[in-house]
Amino acid sequence: MRILCIDYGDARIGVAVSDPMGWTAQMLETIQWRGDVQKPLDRICELAGQYQCPLIVVGLPKNMDGSSGFREERTREFMERLRERLPEVEIKPWDERLTTVMAQRAMRDMGINTKKQKGRIDQMAAAFILQSYLDSMQK
Repeated sequence: MRILCIDYGDARIGVAVSDPMGWTAQMLETIQWRGDVQKPLDRICELAGQYQCPLIVVGLPKNMDGSSGFREERTREFMERLRERLPEVEIKPWDERLTTVMAQRAMRDMGINTKKQKGRIDQMAAAFILQSYLDSMQK
C-alpha cells in the first residue's frame, strides 16, 4: 500500500510517496500554485489515484511550543477540501515541525544551492514528514 504525503504551502506544495511496502519515502514533485486552490487539489487527486493511495498524510505546521497558529488553520482548511474531493481516502495530519529546516540542511550538506531549489526543498520536506510517519508505524 502506497501512502501520499503533502507539505502544504501557499505557493508550493511538496509531494512525496512511499514505496509499495510502506517502508521508505521518496520525493515525488512540487505543485506550483497561487490563488486557485483547484489546481493543487486536482493534481493531488490525480496522484492519489495514480498511486492507489488509501491514505494521504498532510504535514501539520505546529508552533515550536505545540500550539496552533495561522499556518495550521490554512492547512486544516486545505485538508477539508481534500476530504470533500476524496471521501474514500483517509486524510491524516502529521507533525511537520523542523522538516523544512532539515531539508534545507540536507541539501546544503549535499552542496545544493537551496535558494535556487525551493521546489526541491518542499519535496524533501514532504519526504521527511512521510518517513517520520512510516517510522512511527514500524514501532
